[in-house]
Amino acid sequence: MQTSTRVLIIGGGVVGASVLYHLTKLGWSDVMLVERSELTSGSTWHAAGGFHTLNGDTNMAALQGYTIRLYKELEEITGMSCGLHHVGGVTLADNQDRFDMLLAERAKHRFMGLDTEIVSPEEIQKIAPVTNIDGIIGGLYDPLDGHLDPSGTTHAYARAAKMGGATIETHCMVQETNQRSDGTWDVVTDKGTIHAEHIVNAGGLWAREVGAMAGVYFPLHPMEHQYLVTEDVPMIVEMMKDGIEHPHVMDPAGESYLRQEGKGLCIGFYEQTCRPWSVDGTPWSFGQDLLQDDFDKIEDSIAFAYKRFPDLERAGVKNVIHGPFTFAPDGNPLVGPVPGMRNYWSACGVMAGFSQGGGVGLTLAQWMIEGEPERDVMAMDVARFGDWITPGYTLPKVIENYQKRFSVAYPNEELPAARPHRTTPMYDIFTEMGAVWGQQFGLEVPNYFARGDEPSFETPSFRRSDAFDATAREVKAVRSSVGINEVQNFGKFLVKGPNARAWLDRIMAGRVPAKGRLSLTPMLSEKGKLIGDFTISCLAEDLFQLTASYGSQSYHYRWFLNHLEDGVEVDNISDRRTGFQIAGPRARDVLQACTRRDVSDMKFLDVWEMTVGQSKCIVQRVSYTGDLGFEIYCDPMDQRSLWQHLWEAGQQHGITPFGMRAMMSLRLDKFFGSWMSEFSPDYTAAETGLDRFISFKKNTTFIGRAAAEAERTTPPDRQLVAFKVEAEDADVQGYEPIWLEGAVVGFCTSGGYSHYSGTSVALGFVPRARAVEGLAVEIEILGQMRPAHLITAPLFDPDGAAMRG
Repeated sequence: MQTSTRVLIIGGGVVGASVLYHLTKLGWSDVMLVERSELTSGSTWHAAGGFHTLNGDTNMAALQGYTIRLYKELEEITGMSCGLHHVGGVTLADNQDRFDMLLAERAKHRFMGLDTEIVSPEEIQKIAPVTNIDGIIGGLYDPLDGHLDPSGTTHAYARAAKMGGATIETHCMVQETNQRSDGTWDVVTDKGTIHAEHIVNAGGLWAREVGAMAGVYFPLHPMEHQYLVTEDVPMIVEMMKDGIEHPHVMDPAGESYLRQEGKGLCIGFYEQTCRPWSVDGTPWSFGQDLLQDDFDKIEDSIAFAYKRFPDLERAGVKNVIHGPFTFAPDGNPLVGPVPGMRNYWSACGVMAGFSQGGGVGLTLAQWMIEGEPERDVMAMDVARFGDWITPGYTLPKVIENYQKRFSVAYPNEELPAARPHRTTPMYDIFTEMGAVWGQQFGLEVPNYFARGDEPSFETPSFRRSDAFDATAREVKAVRSSVGINEVQNFGKFLVKGPNARAWLDRIMAGRVPAKGRLSLTPMLSEKGKLIGDFTISCLAEDLFQLTASYGSQSYHYRWFLNHLEDGVEVDNISDRRTGFQIAGPRARDVLQACTRRDVSDMKFLDVWEMTVGQSKCIVQRVSYTGDLGFEIYCDPMDQRSLWQHLWEAGQQHGITPFGMRAMMSLRLDKFFGSWMSEFSPDYTAAETGLDRFISFKKNTTFIGRAAAEAERTTPPDRQLVAFKVEAEDADVQGYEPIWLEGAVVGFCTSGGYSHYSGTSVALGFVPRARAVEGLAVEIEILGQMRPAHLITAPLFDPDGAAMRG
């Protein structure tokens, strides 16, 4: 057995084999895979083998499209068959919400180059004749949908990898993973020890156990999943005589997927009465095994399926396949470098292995070899979960995700399982005030505050929701007087040490401020992509506070630690520093009433350490609302006292608590971008306008400088702009196509309703050459073409007098 390698992949399912192949495809040949049994043992061998492109996250959908197109390439490279059946597939909608979701997805596909189409019930009957279209109002047809042979496909990946120089060792069980002081790994197996520079956990059902060997917890859990294969179905037999194979049918109402299998049908369910499997760990003895048949838990699902697909009821059951699949809390894979670990990579939690495995392999190989993936993969980045996550949280979220696998995914939906999990000292106070809670990175965050008879729960919708009036009220309070909300949901870091300033100058593209001041700056990857949107506050010459996205704190902390230098310490204090933002024309009056220090001469972007009420605070004059505002940070133990002083001082000014719904409306008035909407690793600073915060004058080779300089010389083809939209009852959410002269020329990044100006607003990308005031376009919202025109002057405080004055 080979005893040393550059990369050792643990796990020989379809994902591990894909990673191995893609590493060789991108140029690394000294790579190795070990599998404790045979290739495909675990979830791969009993998978139904279906594949599709439909995914709520556009980058995940694109990677699924890549995966599906890859199979023919594998067949050509290896001469092996993947057992491909490109039969197409239709997703059914039996109510308006489901149809709205399909309309939204179809719109996204227009600029992604995916050839899907909305079809009528009559067209569905022709496409998928086994379907009873009673109650169906429409569907989404995707010609790329299909199925394959799981074993053949996995072995094709393996052969292609071997052709590229890779080594595979089967019947080799990993027993320990021990890291050396230089960051490399000794992987102890029952055949001996392998020394590897990098290891990849592609353990599938055993990913938790493999991770535990290195002291890493992966938030994963296996769920039982069952599908049935019928005897011959006469309609299918007749279709086959004409050389026709029945397409896939996804029926969200019935929580089922159906396809042809031989001369019969295969149907699987995501039933509400689902069951987790191996709660306390996957047995090492489990392999190419199945679970006992369990018709009781899918009894209701089968009854519904008989109505939707009547031929099922007349066909006998030939086979029952009941086995475990592994899910993460949100259903997406866990991919990338594990935060806090050196040279340890994750490629697990890939529930839809034959839809996503190729994209996962490509992404991880690019990350390892090129330093970053080609696209934003935050939806599957292992860093999207922090060290706060536990098995007690993971289990109910995985169950919830399984149950909602085929449910409508609304843009404003808040899922209830395992909540509340993390709260601030303000939770009970805000709850008493009518807070309607959202969740971010495990933290409860007020979305808005309900009053009187207003519902305490926001009904999910693709259209304007029942939060509309409350949001309008909170926006009005901020713009006319003063509003208050928490700043807990900011990621916060302390950077200190004698080399802190020099390090920040290299890590950040923007200017590092003088003591007592703050600056705004993008953080760039080596290729010039946006990986952060930060505020830097200089508290002392060798002490800085960084503020950015709360949900991306593990992602950012990983980047900082991977680029750390001597003389610099970085500490994630996101949950050790909290406080409030006050914003609006009376914000200064409220702050002044709570401190003995004269704040009348506190300038925009000033940072002061001062006592507010009884609390020692850091106060920054800046506000994401675009209004006069202050961020006031304190110790969590002081938060309730600080609240009491600010709240009492604000009573004479009508101080009003506001939540994230209002915040997102307020920022649109100023065309302020939002992290992971306008600003993400998919975009560059020059494309989004953040290049105005890059300090090209500083004598530092900051990360991404060469790419940023190149775009300064040759501006990118697209530009982020704002539009006023003639919307009806639905606003832009993100990724709606922008039409100009009968063609799709761009897409929206986010949008919503500006309650201040009384108009619908969208932000999005268009060709730079066409980005001029008044440009008339159409934006496709839920299948409707809505007129819009480009605007360049902010809707509120266009000259910045309120914000800076």
